Amino acid sequence: MKKRAAALCGAAAVLAGMVTAVPAGASGALAAAPAAKLAWKKCATGDYPTLQCTTLKVPLNHHEPHGRKITLALSRVPHTAKKYQGPLVVNPGGPGGSGRTLAGFVASSLPKKVAAQYDVIGFDPRGVGASKPALTCRPGHFAPVRADSLPADVKTERANLKRAKAFADACAKKYADVLPFIDTISSVRDMDAIRAALGAKKINYFGYSYGTYLGAVYAKLFPHRLRRAVLDSVVDPSGVWYDDNLQQDLAFNDRHRALMAWIAKNHRTYRLGTDPEKIEAKWYAMRAALARKPADGKVGPSELEDTFLPGGYYDGYWPHLAEAFAAYANKKNDDPLVEAYENFGAVDAAGDNGYSVYASVQCRDARWPRDWAEWRDDNWAVYEKAPFMAWNNAWYNAPCAFWPTEALNPVDVSNTALPPVLILQATDDAATPYEGGVVTHQLLRGSSLVVEQGGGNHGISLAGNACLDKHLVAYLTDGSVPRGTGEADAVCAKLPDPKPLSTKAASASSRGSTLHGLLGFRR
Repeated sequence: MKKRAAALCGAAAVLAGMVTAVPAGASGALAAAPAAKLAWKKCATGDYPTLQCTTLKVPLNHHEPHGRKITLALSRVPHTAKKYQGPLVVNPGGPGGSGRTLAGFVASSLPKKVAAQYDVIGFDPRGVGASKPALTCRPGHFAPVRADSLPADVKTERANLKRAKAFADACAKKYADVLPFIDTISSVRDMDAIRAALGAKKINYFGYSYGTYLGAVYAKLFPHRLRRAVLDSVVDPSGVWYDDNLQQDLAFNDRHRALMAWIAKNHRTYRLGTDPEKIEAKWYAMRAALARKPADGKVGPSELEDTFLPGGYYDGYWPHLAEAFAAYANKKNDDPLVEAYENFGAVDAAGDNGYSVYASVQCRDARWPRDWAEWRDDNWAVYEKAPFMAWNNAWYNAPCAFWPTEALNPVDVSNTALPPVLILQATDDAATPYEGGVVTHQLLRGSSLVVEQGGGNHGISLAGNACLDKHLVAYLTDGSVPRGTGEADAVCAKLPDPKPLSTKAASASSRGSTLHGLLGFRR
């Protein structure tokens, strides 16, 4: 299993209150620095033997094209067919997700005939991974055991607030000169610099999660530069970012209850009962017990939430989480729970970097409340309806209450100047709830919405659903999209639920597992 690279993307909110103009200074018509030539070198891996890598220098401040430069790390799987359809730029989301390996995954997962027609281009966005400078504001920010995420008393709330402010202060101290330029619009301009360096008049784009907002903003600023775009698991652009995260809490609670229902159906394996509500009560009893005595000095209540959160992103993790839950609840054996935390919840150095960029982008992209009383009221209100992740998510985003840079305005991504855009959305997605796909479909005139009915995974194409992949392949082959008369233009059935690990039928889609390892959690 892969440890998470912590970064979160937004969720859904209502269309009301949406910013109606591109932020000042965000016009696509800036003076550009001269396009650089790229020197590609082999960086093959066992899984992706044709992968190539290079770097590109771009302005830190795109309004000063000849000023200070930063470095972006790029990857490529080059086209091999005579028919060439240009670059296909891919992004895994975040903000804060590394995208270089995703290029290899996308190129190897598409049918060979289709992939061969594109240069599949991955990149580490500014601040991320192998790009320089790479931000790590406060190493060990997620080291266990943290204060309980639930601020049931003043002492616990103060401890969590102190930790959130310490992160914002550390970012301000280390990266004061960089933070004003870590934002979605700057990354979009980086993408256009990549396009220019590739010598392409237009790019094709394929983004997951936060990458859908990145793609939509690129389309707004550079509509004449976009040939095709696939948006998979779509951020609601009308809720960036405070409202999106509140709405996300409700959806994650539903996914957590879906896990409880799945465990109930598999009572013969897990022996936790057949009533989902009673099983959920046992989960919260486990949480309370860990608050009194963390497992192996590593897994307290906050770490438990971190461990089970990935189950909301991908149900392929459910069998592992259920086994850990059952071992603790039935046998008082916490070893599987500690192992699950190390696999799914623990944050490594890449996670520290991803979270630093996540916070930097989200806190800069949009205004967040500066009065903690507003956070307190809003999150307690959500907690009453959806306790699973409400406060954990609140503390994850709380540095934005103390962020040192002035906030920008979200971008109105509404667009009438694009070719057809393909939107892929699961109805029960927790990280980017269904409404985000519907709103974006409405805002991008001529787009096509393909829905995975009943699906709860986040990142649904190239993950084993042949129906969804059929639409993706058709679009990348010749630009064709389905056209329907209802809210969705096409509907695909969801993949079957996973099976317990102990059954012969247990098998997660290898592509699905690989994809979700690349997309990570918290995004």
